Parts: sequence; structure tokens; C-alpha cells
Amino acid sequence: MHFESRVGHIGGNLSALDALMVLHHEVMRPDDAFILSKGHAAGALYVALWSRGVLQDADLRTFHGDGTRLAGHPAPGWSPQIPIATGSLGHGLPVAIGMAMGWRARGRDGHLYCLTSDGEWQEGSTWEALIFLAHRRLANITVLVDVNGLQGFGTTHEVASMDDLKEKIAAFGLEVVEVDGHAPLKIRDTLKRHPGAVVMLRTVKGAGVSFMENRMEWHYLPMSPEQYEMALREIGNS
Repeated sequence: MHFESRVGHIGGNLSALDALMVLHHEVMRPDDAFILSKGHAAGALYVALWSRGVLQDADLRTFHGDGTRLAGHPAPGWSPQIPIATGSLGHGLPVAIGMAMGWRARGRDGHLYCLTSDGEWQEGSTWEALIFLAHRRLANITVLVDVNGLQGFGTTHEVASMDDLKEKIAAFGLEVVEVDGHAPLKIRDTLKRHPGAVVMLRTVKGAGVSFMENRMEWHYLPMSPEQYEMALREIGNS
């Protein structure tokens, strides 16, 4: 998808893909909902939906195209699996928490899952949402953080350090757990054992492709034909 569309953001998609696949195949029930706050990982979400039969091969070939449903950031209105538009970082979590509050008020069953980026925790709106979550003690939402340590202009430590993010979130009185974000069974077990927690996914930007791993430029770059073939060989041999 990313190669044929000549678009970037592949690095952050690969850091989130394992968690999205686990969520959509092993954790979420029909009454649950998912919000991709780090909307630039839309490709990973579309692949997860494709793997569940929600999207077809022909749909994936329209990624980033004119008039497509599969925009670079998720757009709502065509699938119940994408309830809101996301990608303006910092607003996905507040909306997800608002949805959780509404669900609880109406007595609706189901659980919400929201995936944020670690760079997104430099946004004030994210912390305001966390204050509300802690105050209301909402148990019907799980927040996931893709902690790959990189954002658009460098490492999260260099740009605006939030170290140690886990301790800062835990200071609000919330349960915070860490897990290897590329270990599917551990992700599944953690999410099932800790509903309502904040789950820190320790990930690698560009995971699985050696020349992309932990490299900031793969927040942006499209792949050349040579790089694409190299990536396919590495993934095929892993």
C-alpha cells in the first residue's frame, strides 16, 4: 500500500501493527470500539480491518487515492469500525474518553480502546483528557501508548522529554502496565488481564525492516523500488 501509493509514515505503522492485529483478532468483541488517535498509522488499521474481512484487496489498492475511503488519516462515515476522524494529534483520546463516558451514562455494554503515540503526550489536550479519565474512574476504556521513542523532528526525549511517561501517568492514580509491543501473545494477555489500564507498548519504529528501525526519516519517506524489495526479503525471511 505505502509503496504503490508513494507515501510515507510507514515507520509508525510498523510500530503499531502488531497491537492492532491483536486487538482486532484476539481482544475486541462485537460491542467494543477502537479509536486510532495516532491517525498517521491509518495503513496499519486498514490492514487489520482487511485481515478481518471488512476490507477487500481492491480496497487496499485505493489507499491514499483520489476519492478513496482509505485516506492517509482515518475518515469516518463509511464504516462503523472508524467512528471519528483522527490524525490531528491530541484529540483522539479526549473523544474516546467522552464516548466512554456516554456509554457508561446510557448503560451500554462494550469496551473502548484508544491507541495514542508517545509524541502525542506532549499535547495539553491529552493530559486534560487524562485528568477527566482519572476523575471519573471510567473502567470501560483502555488507553494504549505506542512508545517507539521517535516523532516528526527527532526523538521524543530530544523534542520535549516526557520521561518517565509511565510514572507521570501513574501519578494520576491510574493503573499503568508495560508490555513488548511486538509480542502478540503478551499484548493479548496484558489487555485481557488489565481492562481499563493504560498500556505502554514498548515498540520499534519501522519494526521488522532493518534500514527503517529506529530511524526518524521513516516517519516521512516513501520507499524506492530497491528498498521495497529489500524490505520484502527481510520480512519473508523473518
